[in-house]
Amino acid sequence: MLELALHHDLLEAGTDEAGRGCLAGPVFAAAVILPPDFTNTILNDSKKLSEKKREALRSVIEREALHYAVAQVSPQRIDEINILNASIEAMHLSLDQLPEKEFVLVDGNRFKPYHNLPHKCIVKGDGKYMNIAAASILAKTYRDEFMLNAALSYPEYQWERNKGYPTAKHIEALRAFGSTPLHRKSFKLKSDQLGLF
Repeated sequence: MLELALHHDLLEAGTDEAGRGCLAGPVFAAAVILPPDFTNTILNDSKKLSEKKREALRSVIEREALHYAVAQVSPQRIDEINILNASIEAMHLSLDQLPEKEFVLVDGNRFKPYHNLPHKCIVKGDGKYMNIAAASILAKTYRDEFMLNAALSYPEYQWERNKGYPTAKHIEALRAFGSTPLHRKSFKLKSDQLGLF
């Protein structure tokens, strides 16, 4: 079972992102503050859970969290400032929506200071702390929902299956149909290999 938080005496927001490695779609981030008595034996890194468990946990988190927020940064903004900066910007945007917070616990090893709040980066933090794991669940489920809706407008890319990640079918569709406004044109290595953008 994961630790609830790093600081149990503070309003600690866990934050994480989803969609960094995708060819298409926004990057999403979430920030979550869980109550001090929160327990859940299933909660874990979103990548280690089935879609069904993620959706069930999303409902639990939204119902029981003291505060939560989800934000996204567009493919155009990703192209403008790069994916790392866009991921951090999405985290900041999610933190902006929390009415109160005293400390930020960040998944990964890169972050930019958020106003005057202290923070700590934790590599693989979504598998160590519940507040980060909860943020990873919300970021992932909200992003998946976005890509499922986008798939209705662009069915040839099979986003309902690959969620914008570079699967063989997605790359095949890019070669056949070209890019969409939701594709990230700054992913140079991938795009140069494909000869697309």
